[in-house]
Amino acid sequence: MRRRVGNSNRGRARPQRGAALVEFALVLPLLVLLCLIVVALGRAFWHYKVLVQSVREAARYLAAQKPGEGTDQARNLVLRGSLSANAPLQLTYLSATDPVQVSWQRDSQTGLALVTVTVPSYRFESWWGSWAGGELGRIQFRPIAATQRIASC
Repeated sequence: MRRRVGNSNRGRARPQRGAALVEFALVLPLLVLLCLIVVALGRAFWHYKVLVQSVREAARYLAAQKPGEGTDQARNLVLRGSLSANAPLQLTYLSATDPVQVSWQRDSQTGLALVTVTVPSYRFESWWGSWAGGELGRIQFRPIAATQRIASC
């Protein structure tokens, strides 16, 4: 093995040794925090998507029923993802007391009978919001509604 004759590091001190480790130690908490925020926002949007789909399914279910019937089953579809009242809640932060509004109306211009299912408010609370403090981990979603034409009146 040959030795380089013009070695530039020979008489010099190495002040850069360990600098990458120090930089990594400074940046790591920020990267972990960024990852936690991305995961929490992803969960929030996934919950929103599940709730929107459940409201649509409930509206479709009621569109096949007679006006005024099936309200409890539609409410179960929104809260539990099932027609059964014994099924577990499909989202962690939903509760059996969360309001699900159902309304039937007839469009005066077209004469069509419509059913609307609405969840007026839904608050997502992130798992890291409680220790991060205050309102940081909470997201208040807008009202979610779906309207379907009733098949027969």
